[in-house]
Amino acid sequence: MEETTTGMIDPVTGEIFDEQQLAEQLLQQSKETGVDLVGPGGVLTGLTKRVLETALEAEMTEHLGYPKHGSAPGENARNGTRSKTVLTEIGQVQVDVPRDRDGSFAPQIVAKRQRRLSGVDELVLSLTARGLTTGEIAAHFEEVYGASVSKDTISRITDTVIGEMTEWSNRPLDRFYPVVFIDALVVKVRDGQVRNKPFYIAIGVTVNGERDILGIWAGADGGGEGAKFWLGVLTEIKNRGARDVGIVVCDGLKGLPESITTVGSAARIGDRS
Repeated sequence: MEETTTGMIDPVTGEIFDEQQLAEQLLQQSKETGVDLVGPGGVLTGLTKRVLETALEAEMTEHLGYPKHGSAPGENARNGTRSKTVLTEIGQVQVDVPRDRDGSFAPQIVAKRQRRLSGVDELVLSLTARGLTTGEIAAHFEEVYGASVSKDTISRITDTVIGEMTEWSNRPLDRFYPVVFIDALVVKVRDGQVRNKPFYIAIGVTVNGERDILGIWAGADGGGEGAKFWLGVLTEIKNRGARDVGIVVCDGLKGLPESITTVGSAARIGDRS
């Protein structure tokens, strides 16, 4: 991350604005409107929709025997989608459920007439977080699907969704984020045993005031991450194109301020009050 410059050109309007002043304004707006992880408008809602729809498409591929945009080998084929709202731990999520021509597709992750899903928050975070093994991720899928789907099918669905989420996790970021919030959630991780693990979520506020999840990282069992962990997180964000941040807002994350200095950023540390 480069040292903050005094001004930046808006790529849309061509206007030169002061980065630090913009950061202060957007921080105040964010505090007033809230930057919630869950609930209506929560930043995890869109990510949850993406995970569920990717898993549903993978289920349809298993059902029909050919991938989306491929050629149907038989008479049955994809036939658009239908919208459905489900209630999860993250809040209400609207998903587009794929349909097939003869109506024989019976989705499992979002079953017909099912309105409430459990374990989705753990599934979504495990799929998108750096630092979990494939076994830990697959265990979450097995928990969601249960005995209704074979292990081979779960494995193929898992691989498909991991591929999609890996692409999302590696996508390029904006050059400048006026404000970055770093928040934490404690999630139960399964892989032979159940244990609590902290997940750290970096949420960037763009120059247009939009909220974007920059990444999710799994911490160590019991937490207590230090400067080395945060240096890895910040270096990854930098390598994906985010060269500068105005203000980083967090609550007592040990080692984070030192790591911000180490990567060469002039970002200020703010608080939520």
